[in-house]
Amino acid sequence: MSGPILVWGAGAIGGTVGAYLKRAGHDIVFVDIVPEHVAAIRGPGLAIEGPVEEFTVTAPAFTPDEVTGRYERIFLCVKAQHTEGAARALKPFLAEDGYVLSLQNGLNERVIAAEVGAPRTMGAFVNFGADYLAPGRVIYAGHGAVVLGEIDGKMTPRLAALHKVMRDFEPAAIATDNIWGYLWGKLGYGALLFATALTNDSIADALDSEKHRAVYRALAGEVMAVAKAERIRPEGFNGFIPEAFLPGADAALLARSFDEMVKHNRGSAKTHSGIWRDLAVRKRRTEADAQIAIIAEIAAKHGLKAPLVRRLVVLIHEIEDGKRPQERTNLDRLAEARG
Repeated sequence: MSGPILVWGAGAIGGTVGAYLKRAGHDIVFVDIVPEHVAAIRGPGLAIEGPVEEFTVTAPAFTPDEVTGRYERIFLCVKAQHTEGAARALKPFLAEDGYVLSLQNGLNERVIAAEVGAPRTMGAFVNFGADYLAPGRVIYAGHGAVVLGEIDGKMTPRLAALHKVMRDFEPAAIATDNIWGYLWGKLGYGALLFATALTNDSIADALDSEKHRAVYRALAGEVMAVAKAERIRPEGFNGFIPEAFLPGADAALLARSFDEMVKHNRGSAKTHSGIWRDLAVRKRRTEADAQIAIIAEIAAKHGLKAPLVRRLVVLIHEIEDGKRPQERTNLDRLAEARG
């Protein structure tokens, strides 16, 4: 495939990936809903800040009502709760033989496929640290896993071509025949991140709390149980070891997983999750419903209860609504759901 890559959503993920690919010589066009951000990308430019490296690129950028043309490759990088609307909005700009790549958290490939068709949907899993700071400014805080895959598990020429492109962003990026395994692994880890956002602690400090490791284990264990019911083999990454959170898992393996997750997060300049930032800084709704509540919905189809997942969503919404402060005692309230 050739022609420019349309990056739909130029925030933390889209801004970082798009800027790196633009600098590497790829033809990149950005779309974002924030006019000031769009204007900044056009000039003076999109600045990538942080400890990894710092640079600025300029590129064509448009709001959704300004974009024109048809694109063979569209990278969708919006928040999970905005996936359906964004997929519908971008559909007129997707070439008949093109695809949409979901660079998001959650199971958004299912939503995209329902809108544009499964053959025109590709999956991805990302775990690098980045944050949108202000119009024209994104911090790239630390490397993390980048995995690409066809949603039907096939190893195709277009996947190989995409893999080559994405290595210009992350040289360690891989292509897989088990993208759903990585997405469910990220859901397990993502549930832990949502739990850490109940507090004001950093990700590393929260996961390093011996007092709360039992509830973390049970929470991620619920997610892994649903993955098993879905006949998915979860994949590990950046310290998260899926099998460590299954019933009867060796205590040493669990300790190793926590130690490695803590180490990975201490090595990133992004100390808190985007979830925490949505709650504490931006004061806006999180991806809880689209990313976490869906786990409980799928669990119910298999006769599984997932009480911790359900309680976690309730607690997050209470913080969003200003009814609950972010503090460590929220983890105790979460633990109560275990009965």
